[in-house]
Amino acid sequence: MEYWTKYPGPEQLLANAPDFDGNNLPLTNGHLHTPYSFSAFDTVEQTVQLASKEGLKAAGINDFNTVNGFDEWGRACSKHGMAPLFNIEMIGLNTEDQANDIKVNDPSNPGRTYISGKGLSTGTLPAYVSTWLSDAVAKNNMQSRAMTDLLNHHLRNAGAPFILDFKEILRKLTKGQVRERHLARAVRLKAEKAFTSEKERVEFYKIITQKEITSSDPATIENLMRGALLKAGGPAFIPEDTNSFASLETIRELIMKAKGVPTYPFLGNALEGECTDFEKNIETTMKKLRERGFFSTEFITPRNSIQYLEKTTEILWNNGFLVTFGTEHNTPAMEPLVPYAKNGIPLTQKVKLINTKSICILLAHQYLTEKTGNGWLDQNTGKPKYDEKNYFIKIGWTIMNL
Repeated sequence: MEYWTKYPGPEQLLANAPDFDGNNLPLTNGHLHTPYSFSAFDTVEQTVQLASKEGLKAAGINDFNTVNGFDEWGRACSKHGMAPLFNIEMIGLNTEDQANDIKVNDPSNPGRTYISGKGLSTGTLPAYVSTWLSDAVAKNNMQSRAMTDLLNHHLRNAGAPFILDFKEILRKLTKGQVRERHLARAVRLKAEKAFTSEKERVEFYKIITQKEITSSDPATIENLMRGALLKAGGPAFIPEDTNSFASLETIRELIMKAKGVPTYPFLGNALEGECTDFEKNIETTMKKLRERGFFSTEFITPRNSIQYLEKTTEILWNNGFLVTFGTEHNTPAMEPLVPYAKNGIPLTQKVKLINTKSICILLAHQYLTEKTGNGWLDQNTGKPKYDEKNYFIKIGWTIMNL
């Protein structure tokens, strides 16, 4: 699929371009996971349909290590009148940060770094990129299969009336990638089938998790199950091999080869109001991001206070960084798709304006990369084309308002 071929060229597109209206900003969400990794949604269609019902005009698919959902995403967005962003998420390791015990945007693992690629090509990816992504999914599934084996050993010892079938989980609960959350879901579904009364299920959950899980909410049960069984200290936990993580340089190169924009996801003040070592001084953070070739950032806004978002996004934007917002939906919980700040506080006009302009630039990047071969990042230096910012915003705004 080459999504943008159906659009006219830039000159025709802008022939009747609407003026940018900063007083009437469209709702957008730049970071949503789908069943191609793990999601609160059952299907891609459901994701986009619900986003459309909430009034979103642009939304971005953002699955781990895969672009396999791009075709469905593009079709669903076209059907529901939304502008699509085609993104990806990967995890890298900076060995220098690890050696210095610096936590970046993973609050538990020094050096471990989540990276998004925004606005990837919807055409055929270079063989090197496709192979790398396929290998990453295969390695993930090997890890999940090994965890399934440990989980089955634990279930047998606990006298459970069932065990898990990895192939069945892969076939019925996923789009080709089994993650920890799928295993937790599989245990819940098996338990609900095996035990017809709530009392029996509560007793069973206590036996296998050593916790009182009395909630009837599936998302809560799965989250507690995952923490007790599959995380550090749990009977099915397997530490990830740090040697299996690519360097940030490799991940950035993969994103660039896929014609995307390497993007740093801020954890922000999600840790009881505090930031990680890497993020606690915004001036230092921006310096390091530039040195590492990142000029685009994003926030999963429900993690962060509105005060922090207002201050940080303005600094980033004024220093040449794109800033986009998302909600992730990478858990079983079904939350609103319109981004909001911590404790459900609505985003202010100031931060929404920055997000909208950044989304416009990314939409224009996708479109212009396919139409002209020239996107937001200079092909030689990898740096943004700041002198063309208004042109990119105009292109993206037009696409969003078609």
